[in-house]
Amino acid sequence: MTGDDLRDQVRDAARRSRRAAAGPAQATRADKDALLHAMADELVSRSAEVLAANERDVAAAREAGTPEALVDRLRLDADRIAGMAGGLRTVAGLPDPVGEVVRGDVLANGLQLQQVRVPLGVVGIVYEGRPNVTADAAGLAVKAGNAVLLRGSSSAERSNTALVAVLSEVAVAHGFAADTIQLLPCHDRATVQHLITARGLVDIVIPRGGAGLISAVVEQATVPTIETGVGNCHVYVDASADVDTALRILLNSKTRRPSVCNSAETVLVHRDIAAEFLPRALAELASAGVTVHGDESVQAVGGSNVVPAVDEDWDAEYLSLDIAARVVESLPAAIEHIREHGSGHTEAIVTTDVRSSRRFAAQVDAAAVAVNASTAFTDGAEFGMGAEIGISTQKLHARGPMGLPELTSTKWLTFGDGHVRPGS
Repeated sequence: MTGDDLRDQVRDAARRSRRAAAGPAQATRADKDALLHAMADELVSRSAEVLAANERDVAAAREAGTPEALVDRLRLDADRIAGMAGGLRTVAGLPDPVGEVVRGDVLANGLQLQQVRVPLGVVGIVYEGRPNVTADAAGLAVKAGNAVLLRGSSSAERSNTALVAVLSEVAVAHGFAADTIQLLPCHDRATVQHLITARGLVDIVIPRGGAGLISAVVEQATVPTIETGVGNCHVYVDASADVDTALRILLNSKTRRPSVCNSAETVLVHRDIAAEFLPRALAELASAGVTVHGDESVQAVGGSNVVPAVDEDWDAEYLSLDIAARVVESLPAAIEHIREHGSGHTEAIVTTDVRSSRRFAAQVDAAAVAVNASTAFTDGAEFGMGAEIGISTQKLHARGPMGLPELTSTKWLTFGDGHVRPGS
């Protein structure tokens, strides 16, 4: 297929999406919720079909030497399919954002104003690995009244094809166009370029993946984008922290699922608690298989069990069982380190000092700040959204986990009674 043929294929898919978008945009909440419940049921009933496709993707990834952390992102099992179905059901139970009145007023002249939520239209999602994104994105996009164009990675091609087949067939059975949920070709990177430059056909593009993918989409797109975040997340252990609590939070933040963006990548330890905290922390991290990249103070405690940290470690999103560790002089020093190296995703403090927690929460610039809680909670499902379309680290339109409201725009409705504006 030539470059022009591929461009035409993507733009034709986008045109079909625009036509299909009228279906979810005009559908009632009852119709959309029934669709989501049916999607969830069908995913579970056809899980063997999806898992068989996923097994082929996983086998191919391992044969290609893909790091195990990325294989974990790719892998599906019965529990993860059940989680995807549960997310769809939760989204079905959430209020419909379409038509919600954001604000309104009656002017002195009697003119009535309402700002209401409306669908975005055609939402493009570019993502790597993680086939669960396919179901999450489809469910959220449709509930918010949109059509969705999915461009997954070639590593998950079989999984995504099986998932979209299930979801699209259910959509058609419920009276929606088959093109409401579409999967774009994934073997040529030019597909992404054609999607993100289909201005006028695609209303918004959301990239989910590594720093390279996100930067490429944000920098090259002519379609508006929402930047989802690289997760260089920190856990700061304050001087007043309860050591047992700090250890529990650190281990959960790092080891629960190291391959996801809310995993902790750096631990900062106040010097006044370092002698008590570090020996236990290093021992427990080692027992969990975590490699610590430490500064000189951390090396002095851990010896040969600690890899000397280099400058690149403070900015690393490892997505693996690795963590950078530094002893800091003070709370302001921890905040300054985060300001310089953080990615604006999630930052956590462990402390028993209310003043420290308030200062950290006020001064740390991130989409989510956790006080005495694991970074792992920054997740759409945990925040009650059922699923998420991504975690935005930008500041316009959406920030943090993005659910249904973030997949809408607004328009103003003006109700008059023959009103005309006086003057010139």
